[in-house]
Amino acid sequence: MAGHSQFKNIMFRKGAQDAKRSKLFSKLGREITVAAKSGLPDPEHNAKLRAAIIAARKESMPRDSIERAIKKAQGADAANYEEVRYEGRGPGGVALIVEALTDNRNRTASDVRSLFSKYSGQMGETVAYMFDRLGQIQYPAATASADQMLDAAIEAGADDCQSTDQTHDLFCAPDDLAEVARALEKRFGPPASAKFVWRPQTGVPVEGDAAETLVTLIEALDDHDDVQTVYANFEMSDATMAKLTA
Repeated sequence: MAGHSQFKNIMFRKGAQDAKRSKLFSKLGREITVAAKSGLPDPEHNAKLRAAIIAARKESMPRDSIERAIKKAQGADAANYEEVRYEGRGPGGVALIVEALTDNRNRTASDVRSLFSKYSGQMGETVAYMFDRLGQIQYPAATASADQMLDAAIEAGADDCQSTDQTHDLFCAPDDLAEVARALEKRFGPPASAKFVWRPQTGVPVEGDAAETLVTLIEALDDHDDVQTVYANFEMSDATMAKLTA
């Protein structure tokens, strides 16, 4: 019976993972559709669409699903999604920015506000001034040495390059993302990701119960169908992070 129970547990986990993957593809598809609708349906001439497609490919979204999402933007029955941003504070005074795509502003705002309240946060305070709006291009660490990537970043027009043992993260002005990404791609091939981000200017240390509630809040927000991305300016020890995300 132990083996049977283990099998059921594996199947349950697989089902949960499949459900999360389906939700992720739905969010990525929505982002592609909105990007295609906001400009030309050609990623070579639409930086936002190019970034959305790269993000989808990173998650192994099927090519036909990507193409359907682009074509959906040209259809007369395409849903009228709006880009909305919510700001507020989470446990420990951590600043949060929540980006969403919604066809019902009132519903999404109410849901997000409820999640903030449920997990000891408060939506409504302006916190974007604590972040910088940037374009981010990421490559695996094995792509090049830190010095090689820094030289390439300068040549491509990036403003900053941060290398770790796992990734190279290059940052630039949002308007320069497509041009910088294209220059780097000629040298290193397609990046792991190229997107617009909110990068915290400073971090807020958080540990203990506050850290646990904060992670629960971020996961709940991220799990909402309309929420695309959640940014937060917290700093947490590796031990605490490992414990809470195990």
